[in-house]
This record gives sequence, C-alpha cells and structure tokens, in this order.
Amino acid sequence: MPIAAKARQAMQSQSWIRQMFELGIQLRAQYGAENVFDLSLGNPVLEPPEAFRKALRQLADDPSLGTHRYMPNAGYAETRQAVAARLRRDMGLPFTGDHLVMTVGAGGALNVVLKALLDPGDEVLVFAPFFPEYLGYADNHGGVARVIPCDESFQPDLDDLSRAVTARTKALIVNSPNNPTGAVYSEAALRGVARVLADAERRHGKPVYLISDEPYAGLVYDGLRLPRPLSYHPASILVTSYSKDLSLAGERIGYLAVHPSCPDAAELVNACVWANRVLGFVNAPALMQRLVRVLQDERVDVPWYQRQRDKLYNGLRSAGYTLQKPEGAFYAFPRSLTRDDVAFVKELLEERVIVTPGVGFGAPGYFRISYSVDERVLDGALEGFARVAKKHGVG
Repeated sequence: MPIAAKARQAMQSQSWIRQMFELGIQLRAQYGAENVFDLSLGNPVLEPPEAFRKALRQLADDPSLGTHRYMPNAGYAETRQAVAARLRRDMGLPFTGDHLVMTVGAGGALNVVLKALLDPGDEVLVFAPFFPEYLGYADNHGGVARVIPCDESFQPDLDDLSRAVTARTKALIVNSPNNPTGAVYSEAALRGVARVLADAERRHGKPVYLISDEPYAGLVYDGLRLPRPLSYHPASILVTSYSKDLSLAGERIGYLAVHPSCPDAAELVNACVWANRVLGFVNAPALMQRLVRVLQDERVDVPWYQRQRDKLYNGLRSAGYTLQKPEGAFYAFPRSLTRDDVAFVKELLEERVIVTPGVGFGAPGYFRISYSVDERVLDGALEGFARVAKKHGVG
C-alpha cells in the first residue's frame, strides 16, 4: 500500500463540497455551462475592488529591491501594525503588531494555532453545522474533534457545550457568520459560551481557548452589528483571511491575532510563529502582505451579496422550502424535502442544480447553497428548486 491508511480513508470520504464541485465540472462538460446551475462551492464570484487593482499595479512598478525576499516568519511589521490598528477600531481591544502573525489564509492560520496549542489527545470542540475541514485540521496535530449540535436557529446550545467540556478540552472553534448556515451568533449566545468556558477554566485550572474563525466577518446584512467572540473571552484567538471580503481566495492571505489579555499571549504568539515555519508555510505571501496593508478599509460590493441573499431566500420560501434567513456570509441552509438529504440532492441533480448535502457539515436533513454565483445561475437554480418542490407537493 503506497499511501498511509489514514490518507486512503480520508480520500474515500473526501469533502462533500469538493465532490459536488467536481461533479459540476463533469456536468458542464456534458450539458454546457449555460445549462448547469452550480451552487456547491463558496468561491467568491465578485472581483476584488478597484483599489486592489490600483495597488497591485503600483507594487508591480515599484523599483525597490528585496520586496520578494524572506521577511520575519510573523510577516512584515508594517502590515501587522496596519491590521492591528483596524482591529483596535473594530473591537476596542489594545492590539499591536506583536499580537499578530500573517498566515497562508484562514486555513493556514487554524493549522498554525492548533499546532501551537495541541498535545496528543487534546480535545477540540466544534459546533455543528461546521466547516468540514475543522475535523481534519484537529487530527493533523494530534487533536480529537468533538462535535456539539446547535439549536434549530443554528445558535450554540449552551447546555450541550457545558456537558461536552472535559479536562482534556483545549479549544472551542466558533465560526460566525457561519459556513454553512449564514447564521450570526448572537451576543447572548457568545456571552453564554464565554461563561461556560470560564467555568471550565476554574474547574480545571487551565485556559480553554476560544478560536474564532471569521473569514465572513465583512459580509453581514441588514445593518446588523456583528458580535465579536474576542470581546467576551480573554483566552481567545482570531483567525481570518481576505478571501471573502476582498475576493482574494486564491491568493491565500490571512492572519491570526491573539487576544491582548490572553494568558501567556507572548509565548503563544511565538509558538504560532514557530508553527508557521515548521508546517512549511514559512511566511504569508510577500506581495499579498504588502497589498492588504493598504486595503484595510476596502470591501467588495456587500449590498450585491445581500440582494442575492434576498432573491434566494424569497424564492425558496415561495417554493415551499423551510430555512432560516441568512444574516451573513453567502450561504443558505434549507431543510431537505426528504429525510435523506443525499437522496434529495440527487433529485436536484436531475434539474442540473448542484448543492451540497448537510451530512457533509454534520447536519443531515439539510443542504447548503452558495449564492456567490452569477445571477443567471441563481435564477436557473430557483426554477429547478421550484420544480422539485412541486414534485413533493409543496409550494
């Protein structure tokens, strides 16, 4: 057997998101792209803002020497200072550049943090529905992921969280705005999470780290103020990227930020710098670091995403589907019209509508829709959703 047994098993049960994305490629080749409505992948459809293009041209013409060489593993000091200034404005916490490490996207940041924190057998708690790679990331570093259900509104279930915390619990990952549901965790829910973790810290005499995964923090709708988890729990770490709010998913640029009041914050940052190096990331891409330094106040066209959200939500409700109205990100998570979400997703495939079954996110009985797609794709998909709903006698 040429590959590891664990790798073989993981490949056989690979992410449903990727499976559906690959299927979309096959269907487009078979039927033509105009006849396939692929809502499977959270791939930003909007182009980066014009300020990005302008800054990129300026950097390309910059005659300064050494701009593509190695820098400190934590990243350029001036970039970390610019990000820290933005965090101070957003959260009112005294961040400095010394609390930050620039990373290869939010996925890189999560792996760096978990490498720095976990001993073999340490537990990492995850609320379901969840981004499926969390389970693999914990396993990468010897951790054991334990899944906790949310309530029917996709808010954290505090009783289940309290029962799940043990002496082996090292961290809890939260993701708000959430992938796959689009839910924003309420201030009350986050305060409750913080109380549960603080109680566990007193019982066990050690920190329980709150890791806040926030790549969708810039995509919030209806004037909603986004509660930030770091505001409620000092032993916390923010991980994020510019993949969604600047549409730079392919450029792999993000950062991690350790709460200024986190116990042993300096040691934790140093451990993350070490992990960034030994995991092979070495440093975040130099060019992207220099770009995001001057783009801290830029965003893609968030109202466009909100209009897509409204069209999808209203169309699905009219067709008879049941779903929570997404408050952020660019996903919706309706209930399946059958108990078997995988079978229902296959029904949608007959209409060449491609979505992802909820079982892939730890929530069977639902399915995920990404509305980060061209308007033509969304319009065609809504027609397919309606036809399938009529077959089930709803709408």
